[in-house]
This record gives sequence, C-alpha cells and structure tokens, in this order.
Amino acid sequence: MRRATLLIVLFVGLLGLVVSCGSDGDDGSTSDGSTTSASGAGAASELSGEITVAAAASLTEAYTKIGADFEAANPDTKVTFTFDSSGTLSEQIVRGAPVDVFASADEANMTKLVDQDLVDGEPTLFARNELAIVAEPGNPEGIETLADLADVGIVSLCGEDVPCGKFANQVLSEAGVEISESSVTRGQNVKATLTAVTEGDAVAGIVYVTDAQSAADQVETITIPRDENAIAVYPVGVLREAGNAEVAQAFADYVASDDGQVVLKSFGFLPPS
Repeated sequence: MRRATLLIVLFVGLLGLVVSCGSDGDDGSTSDGSTTSASGAGAASELSGEITVAAAASLTEAYTKIGADFEAANPDTKVTFTFDSSGTLSEQIVRGAPVDVFASADEANMTKLVDQDLVDGEPTLFARNELAIVAEPGNPEGIETLADLADVGIVSLCGEDVPCGKFANQVLSEAGVEISESSVTRGQNVKATLTAVTEGDAVAGIVYVTDAQSAADQVETITIPRDENAIAVYPVGVLREAGNAEVAQAFADYVASDDGQVVLKSFGFLPPS
C-alpha cells in the first residue's frame, strides 16, 4: 500500500513538472524572465514597397547610411533620396513633388508644410547641428575666429534663404563681423558651399560641423565657440500624400530610434535634446 501511494505521489510530481515546463514561454517569457517579440531580433519584416525621402543636403552621408541599414532590416523595401537645401525641397513639396518623407535642417521649412496641412501628424525632432569654419588644408591664412573672415579673401556662404546661410548670417551678425558681398560666394546648399572651399574657389567658408567632418581630409576645420554658434534643429515628418505611408512612418521612426541615433552621432550630429 505504501508502495502504491509513493508511486502516485511521484506521478503527480512529474506531471506538475511537465505542465510547468510546457507553460514556460507561452506568454513570450523565457526561463530567465526576459521577453521575446515578433518584432525582435531575427523576426521577418512585413514591410514592403518604395518610398522617396527628401532630406537636407547636410544629411547626405548620414541618411545614405541609415537608408542602407533600413533596407537591410526590411529587405522588401527601397528608399530613394533627394538631397538639397531644405527651402528648395519644401517648395518642391508645396508644388506637388511626389515625396513620402521630408527631413529639414530647420524647423521653419517644416512648419511651412505643417501650416499647409501637408504633413501627417506631428514631425519628430531627431538631431541638432552646429556651424564651423572651414579653410584650405593647413589653414594658410591663419584663420582662428569669425572676425578673421572679414578680410581674408573670398568666403563661401550658403544662400541667404538656405538654413545654413541664415545661421551663418546670424552668427556673423552677433559677432559684429561684416564681410563685403563682393568677397562672398554663395552656394545653393551646404554641399555646394563646402565644395567652393575644397576646390579652391574660396579661401574659407561656414558650413555645418557634420559637413566639415565629411571633408576632413580636404579642409581645415576651425571650431566656432558654443556661445558664438547657432544650433540647427532637424525635424522629420511623413507627408499626408505619402504613397506608402506604412514604410514612410517606419523609416521616420527608424531615424529617431536608437539605431538611427548611433548613425547620426557617428557623422557628427548632436542628439535632438
């Protein structure tokens, strides 16, 4: 009798163990208390289709990398970029250019689209940037401050209606520096402004820190102190008429994600806050 009772107890114990093991992980939990998700590592992406992203020229290198990473994580998607000044891109969007996502180097051009009800939802701030002086390799003119630009020769600045041009005018004005317009060459966007220096058409220029970093082997970078600098804030938004809203939103979310922020930081951008 005692033998039969012992067998029953053992059987019940083993049954409880099997039930316990079988339920482990049913709610997405693992034995160590962590959770798994269909959207986690190794999960297949359900996103598919193409999107067009219009982005500020200063985002060229960072967004090209982010786009490649996004496509790698979502193999059935394709991201096509258009890079130019934020003002030019926003005007193209107002005129009906087929764009799914817009990333601006300032809030003013995004606000222009929001005010015309062209953006779906609230734009997301994803990065900041600062200005820097760039000079010919070796800095032969010995440029050290903004004041040195007043009589150094030809200086390359962005167009006055381009964000980097507005910011450059702001820092020069606040520093009390006047550069004769006859000594200024202006670029359509920050890349054209930088090219004027790298190709020797200008002695120096004012561009974003990120663009100076992208051409580190072609220019000498002179830092503008924080208290004399300007901060550019970058928003990204999905357009209301996006042809593929799901992929467009996923891309915008990816830019603001930890993975996107790592890429942006590697190219010299500051965090959004």
